[in-house]
Amino acid sequence: MRKASTKVTLIFYVNVLLVIVLISYKIYLNFFEQQFTAVHTVQLQRIEAALAGRSTYSFAVLGNINNSVGVFERKIIPLLNQSGVDFVVSAGNAVSSGGEDKYRALYRTLSHLHMPYLLTFGENEASRLGGFRFYDHFGPYLFSFSAGNSRWLFLDSTGKTDYQWQLRWLEEELAARGPEQVFLFSGHPFKPVSAEGLFDFDEEEYLFSQKARQQFVRRIEQSGVDAVFSANLPLFFDQQHHHTHYVLTGGAGGFVPDSEHGFYHYVEVMVDNGQLEITARRLDIGQHPLWRTLESLWFFIHSLFYVGYLNFLLLVSALIVAAIWLYRQIFMERDYYPNFDADPELFRQQPLKVAMFTNNYLPFIGGVPISIERLRRGLRQQGHQVLIVAPSYQENMVGEADILRLAPLLPVGRQGEFRLANIFSFKLYRRLSRFRPDLIHVHHPFWLGSIGILVARWLSIPVVYTYHTRLEHYAHYVPLPGPLFRNLVSHTLVRRFANRCDGVVVPTESAEEYLRMIGVKRPLFVQPTGIDYDRFQDVPQKEVQQLRAKLGLGEEKILISISRLSKEKNIDFMLDAVADLARLCPVPFRFLLIGAGAEQQRLQARLEAEGLAGQVLLVGAVPPEEIPTYCRLSDIFLFASRSETQGMVILEAMAAGLPVVAVRSSGIDDIVQDNVNGFKTPPDAAHWCGHVVELLTDGALYARLSRNARKGARRYRIEQFGKNIAQVYARVLANRATEKGHLKPGAKRG
Repeated sequence: MRKASTKVTLIFYVNVLLVIVLISYKIYLNFFEQQFTAVHTVQLQRIEAALAGRSTYSFAVLGNINNSVGVFERKIIPLLNQSGVDFVVSAGNAVSSGGEDKYRALYRTLSHLHMPYLLTFGENEASRLGGFRFYDHFGPYLFSFSAGNSRWLFLDSTGKTDYQWQLRWLEEELAARGPEQVFLFSGHPFKPVSAEGLFDFDEEEYLFSQKARQQFVRRIEQSGVDAVFSANLPLFFDQQHHHTHYVLTGGAGGFVPDSEHGFYHYVEVMVDNGQLEITARRLDIGQHPLWRTLESLWFFIHSLFYVGYLNFLLLVSALIVAAIWLYRQIFMERDYYPNFDADPELFRQQPLKVAMFTNNYLPFIGGVPISIERLRRGLRQQGHQVLIVAPSYQENMVGEADILRLAPLLPVGRQGEFRLANIFSFKLYRRLSRFRPDLIHVHHPFWLGSIGILVARWLSIPVVYTYHTRLEHYAHYVPLPGPLFRNLVSHTLVRRFANRCDGVVVPTESAEEYLRMIGVKRPLFVQPTGIDYDRFQDVPQKEVQQLRAKLGLGEEKILISISRLSKEKNIDFMLDAVADLARLCPVPFRFLLIGAGAEQQRLQARLEAEGLAGQVLLVGAVPPEEIPTYCRLSDIFLFASRSETQGMVILEAMAAGLPVVAVRSSGIDDIVQDNVNGFKTPPDAAHWCGHVVELLTDGALYARLSRNARKGARRYRIEQFGKNIAQVYARVLANRATEKGHLKPGAKRG
């Protein structure tokens, strides 16, 4: 076991401890913490009892507590407990927001007071649906009470309660007043204050609603209200209008500016036989920025427990994931080198049974079906048995004893290019059970490919995946936003699927580099798809002449491309370039485009509209056995697709001695060598056309590239392809057997 650093080990144990503490704390909060409702009812009873029969008393008013622990709970509350006031009133913003966590934290903070308390419903109390919590935990926004020959009235300045209704209520309350003092509380002030240079604020943002303010002020001053207390700004002001004090207090714990009117304080109100004295008790206290930051962090963590179970579960899950990751990094042994104890020779000595899963297959014409068919032929030549699981088509051929066709559930793509096979078919699992494969080979990272992995898990056998297709270029087939699929979903899908397999075959080194870059950790084997090289050498000249006559071709040079006619194949680029080529090239030529697909009708219409129908011929689908004749008929092979992992049709064209002009991409770069067997260009029509003209006009250049193309393609014969993939199977089987302990080093497989 590899040694882990002490620091990482410590982090792991701290992380585990944190998970335990969080879960324990959540249990405590749900089963042991005290619940509280209608708190004001109890507090009013205490105030009325304390002031009964008294004409002299005092109370404290605070604004903008803002859930402060460092200032309010630890410093102001002890001073209040020693001040001798009979009760405390918050003028608004006792909480930093109306979240459940903030109300519970405030309730615990206020429990440290030795006297009763009341809260005014302010802006912060109403935020984040806090009005419902205030009503449940404390009581109505609008209320009044009498005690000690005085009357206290509380308004809702947030607009939750209709102002006209509040004005009517206030008029009735003031009309019924006696000789006692009247104190009014409103979270938003009624009078503006002068704070020039301190804040850049709009008066309408902190004042009581302008629409109702004048009506309330007129009624307040006509009735002789003694004092109106408000919060909402971190300042202290005491203004007097028509014998009414308008007190703005906002220094009970939240941030305050260092200015003439900005300081921590509470307001003490002394009533002595009808005489009123209002004093701001300035407090020379503060809080270090570090402690304020830590306090904010704690409130954030604490809030996760009250917003809902979802946040709590997400937090705990994230910590558990982190713990698992740390555990793997610290305690799990890792060996980044191949397992040299696994001897693949033991699996090369006998025939294998291989089940292949593919989402498309012959008679559907495409690179993947043709590659699978060639692999099947190569493996059978080596004596292996192959069962192919594929969708069925109306054109299914007879005599498919080693092919299991599944009825399609529905076609996908325009004109039903792809078919989703019925993965729920009972015959699929029955046939596989009878076949008893030694290994599963999947060719797509979804649908039947995923079923292949499930079957492999069921049978406890390894899985090999061939990365054929750059999925990011197929976003137009997927019902998701294009950028989302191209930039995230496609790469994630390939990475996750490949990492579930025991080995991954890639056709080129550039494809191998891509998979490593996106995070594939499984063993990768570079193995290009094989071609039937000899068939491209043994084409009778008579067949070539017959095809030329059939297509109505003369002695002009023939350019050819073989591709499915779909958006990702970049056909329009070639047509644009050929249109330029027709104007620039001094040599007569025809361009044959072989293949079918959803774009065929649109492309034909474009050729006719642009007058290119005589220059470009859409041949349509051609049976694979006729492709060698078309290639021997032609002079140059053209290609523009950038979605290939390997340009198999390019190898076939090279086998027929055709130089290649292709747009540079991952599937092309490892096969085409500039000025050796062809040319690779950027996606620029001028460059592309320039190289085509070179080949058409320079006989010596053409002859050299043609010889090199045929020579290079010789290395990719089907026979060698089958042998190489069989070696991949042997390596994967040996690794699996050694990992499970079924095969010890030096042992022989029976």
